[in-house]
Amino acid sequence: MTANTLTEPLRVAVAGASGRMGRMLIEAIQAADDCVLAGALDVSGSPALGQDAAAFLGQTSGVPIVSDLGEGLKNAQFLIDFTRPEGTLEHLRVCRELGVKLVIGTTGFSEAQKAEIQASAEQVAVVFAPNMSVGVNVVLKLLEQAAKSFANGYDIEIIEAHHRHKVDAPSGTALKMGEVVAQAIGRDLKTCAVYGREGVTGERDPSTIGFATVRGGDIVGDHTVLFAGIGERIEISHKSSSRAGYAQGSLRAVRYLAGQAKGLFGMDDVLGFK
Repeated sequence: MTANTLTEPLRVAVAGASGRMGRMLIEAIQAADDCVLAGALDVSGSPALGQDAAAFLGQTSGVPIVSDLGEGLKNAQFLIDFTRPEGTLEHLRVCRELGVKLVIGTTGFSEAQKAEIQASAEQVAVVFAPNMSVGVNVVLKLLEQAAKSFANGYDIEIIEAHHRHKVDAPSGTALKMGEVVAQAIGRDLKTCAVYGREGVTGERDPSTIGFATVRGGDIVGDHTVLFAGIGERIEISHKSSSRAGYAQGSLRAVRYLAGQAKGLFGMDDVLGFK
C-alpha cells in the first residue's frame, strides 16, 4: 500500500512537541496533504502541556500537548520521536503495546538500547536512522563508493558541528558515516576510531578513522568526511541550514511504514537504496 492509494490521511503523533524539532515536524504534518496530526507528547512539567500543538503556527489542530502516553497515542497510527534515548525507549514500549508504528530520529543509544529497539521491531514496524535527511542518506551512499577508492594512501577524518544544546558527541550521523566508511574498506570502527587528540600523539596511524566535534551557537548540523592523500584531498560534505529536511525525511519514513506490518528499517529502505 502506498500513501497515494490511501483514502484517509495518516494519523501521526509527535514526541517532544514543544521542542525545536517537534515544532518543525508539526509544521510539516500540518502542511502535508496525506498526513494529519493525531497526538502531541511532551515531558511532565512542560509549560506547553494543555496548549494546542499548532498554536505556535497561529493554527488550531484540535490536538492538545499531553504527557500521558496512552492519551497522546490513542488516535495515532505513527509516532515520530526525536527526543532522548530513555524517553524514546519508554515511548517504544507503549507503541509496541498499542501497535503504533515508530520513526526514531533520536541519537546517543547504547548497544543494549539498540538491541531493545531491534527486539521491539519483531512486533511493530520501526524506521530507525541517525539522520532522517534525504540528503544525508544520499551522502552515505556516496561515501560507501568513495571509501573503496580511497582505502589505501588516504587518511580519513570526520568533522561534525552542531548547536550548543546537543548532548551527545560525536553525532549519530558522524558515527554512521564512520561505520559506512569502515565497512566499505574492511575495518571495524570500534577498533579503529580515534575520538580525540591531545599532547604528543605521535604520527598518525594510517589504519585509524578520526573524529572531530564542534559545538556552538545554533548550527543545525554540518558533516564532512575528509580523505586526505598525498597531493590532494577529497571532502564529501552535507550542511543543514534548517531542520525542515529532517522533518520531510521523517514523513517519507511514515509513508513507508504505512505498508509495513513489523520489522526494523533504515532510511536506505525508505529511499529504495537496498
